[in-house]
Amino acid sequence: MNYSVGQVSAFAGVTVRTLHHYDKAGLLSPSGRSDAGYRLYDDADLVRLQQILFYRELGFPLDEIAAILSDPQANAVDHLRARQRQLSEEIARLRRLAEVAQRAIEVQQTGVSLTPEERFEVFGEITFDLSYATEAELKWAHSHGQRQAMARAAAHTKEDWAHLMREAGAWRAELLAAWDEGEPSDGERAMDLAEEHRLHISRWFTSCPPDMHRRIADDFAADPRAFALVVPPSQQRPGLAAYLCKAVHANAARRADGRTPLEGDR
Repeated sequence: MNYSVGQVSAFAGVTVRTLHHYDKAGLLSPSGRSDAGYRLYDDADLVRLQQILFYRELGFPLDEIAAILSDPQANAVDHLRARQRQLSEEIARLRRLAEVAQRAIEVQQTGVSLTPEERFEVFGEITFDLSYATEAELKWAHSHGQRQAMARAAAHTKEDWAHLMREAGAWRAELLAAWDEGEPSDGERAMDLAEEHRLHISRWFTSCPPDMHRRIADDFAADPRAFALVVPPSQQRPGLAAYLCKAVHANAARRADGRTPLEGDR
């Protein structure tokens, strides 16, 4: 039995334009023509169309489908296994994107809600980079410290944030002064500033032992987005992030050596 292009379009749920395209591409040419020159498809054509649509649903490109169907020796199983691997990788990627989106929602909901004017009043030039915050949330999602930091940040009031930022601003001014005056990164002054930063994190977010502080400082040195959370770009100096990182590592070593009292985190 023969079928017109309109009938096949209705059977298969594809457009007439798609069938014309398959014909021009040599992927599915109708077996006959009517006296008026219209395309006519037989049962074998419909079987081939089903195969094409099956491979298309799996995401195969048309040229690969043509190669599979045109070569009787082609091993369709190998093609399907390769596509299965690709789809599995894509599923994993999409799952990660879904997790990123969820974490981004959580990050956006963290902290006090401020108008743009209030945000500038409180945070000044310190900007919130959603991409970095989301990556950090993903990286430390299973960390007790990260969960505690998120919870405490969410509980801060506008007044808490203002106090926190004043404290951070005073510390930042001391850090810049130490850098500008040529203080060594492993000197007492720089290490004391590193310790102040560690205790600042403990007071406002989560307990920050030296090992955690080293990891945070490594992020400062490796990712400008992280360092911009403590020193805005307009105040940064070339090498300042690495300087702070070295000071943090030196302070952690000092504490491990017992050269400074093991003061409890406040």
